[in-house]
Amino acid sequence: MTVAALREGGECRGEEMARYIGPSCHLCRYLGEKLMLKGERCSTPKCAVERRKIAQGRRRFRQRKVSDRGLQLREKQKVRFSYGVLERQFRGLFAKAATAPGITGENLLILLERRLDNVVYRLGFGDSRAQARQIVQHGHILLNGRKTDIPSCLVESGDVIAWRQASMKTEYYKALVEKIDAAIRPPWLSLNKETMEGMVLAPPGRDDIDPKFNAKALVEYYSR
Repeated sequence: MTVAALREGGECRGEEMARYIGPSCHLCRYLGEKLMLKGERCSTPKCAVERRKIAQGRRRFRQRKVSDRGLQLREKQKVRFSYGVLERQFRGLFAKAATAPGITGENLLILLERRLDNVVYRLGFGDSRAQARQIVQHGHILLNGRKTDIPSCLVESGDVIAWRQASMKTEYYKALVEKIDAAIRPPWLSLNKETMEGMVLAPPGRDDIDPKFNAKALVEYYSR
């Protein structure tokens, strides 16, 4: 049993089996926006969104008018795809955010930031959230000294995220140690580069959330 599974409230649950396994670039093209689903590739000319912009510059496209409901749905899908969360999980987090003090939309985004796979990504252990989720699922990560393979586990202040001793012998880990200096971490997380241990200094705040996400639109979508 993992550390978080022992906590009151049962915040560690198994991931749903069904998950989108198609090309990540299709999701970005569908929304017409970079979601950084493929890590470093998204910052290169190979990015599907960048290639589409070039193609649109050569041809004329008639823009279709999108309703308010459609815009709200698009915003919800943008957040869900970015964090790699299924609809059922997303609704569950929204229900939890609605019962917590504060603004529901902001609470939801903060809960998503607290997911273990997102924290592993934010620490720079993975190039994308999908890769970070795989790292967690394969049992490479320790949470407070215990093996934790549940990506949806919610971290708390003071939690320590580290690599398993056996995982430190992998070629991926050795390459990661060499490039981890370039990783940019949010202020609510810290990383000891010598031991490759991360720590949650405080709960993430609204300023730590990606500004491209519209929290108000999320609430409006589920309020209807």
